[in-house]
Order: sequence, then C-alpha cells, then structure tokens
Amino acid sequence: MGLLTCIGMVVGAGGAVASAPFVLGAVGFTSVGIAAGSYAASMMSAAAIANGGGVAAGSLVALLQAAGMAGLPAAATAVVAEAGGTVGALVVAALI
Repeated sequence: MGLLTCIGMVVGAGGAVASAPFVLGAVGFTSVGIAAGSYAASMMSAAAIANGGGVAAGSLVALLQAAGMAGLPAAATAVVAEAGGTVGALVVAALI
C-alpha cells in the first residue's frame, strides 16, 4: 500500500466522520426531532405503517434519529470511518 493510498484512507475516514452529523441533519434527523416534510419523515411514516402505527425501538429510523439527536456512538463512528477510508482508498486507486 502506497503513501497516497494511506493518505486517501485517512482523508476519507476523517471526512466521513466529520460530515455524518451534517448528512443526518440534511435528510431530516435533527437534534430536535425529525423535520416535517423531510426524507426522514417519509422513512418514519413508512416504518410506522409497516409496524402497525409505531416506530419499533432499534429500527433503522430509531437509530438514525438517536444519532441525529445525540451524535454517533463509538461503534457507529468506527463503521462510518471504515467506510470513508475504503472510499478514500478506492478514489486514490482510481486516480493513479
């Protein structure tokens, strides 16, 4: 693994972790709840319909809302960093 690939991994991992709160907010998972009319609201509606009127604890919508309100837990941060690092390495590999 070359130096540029390592740099791509670090930049990708850091960028993914730093941008996660902004992305969550942009799709509607905010610190004060799900934004009306957002993509998150449509996800919540679909989950509630599928679950008979409520959003199940531990569901994807519930986990994303928790992350939007309180930030990502350590395990989720590690997964986001790993995914960002992989994308960064792939981008560098495609460029060289």
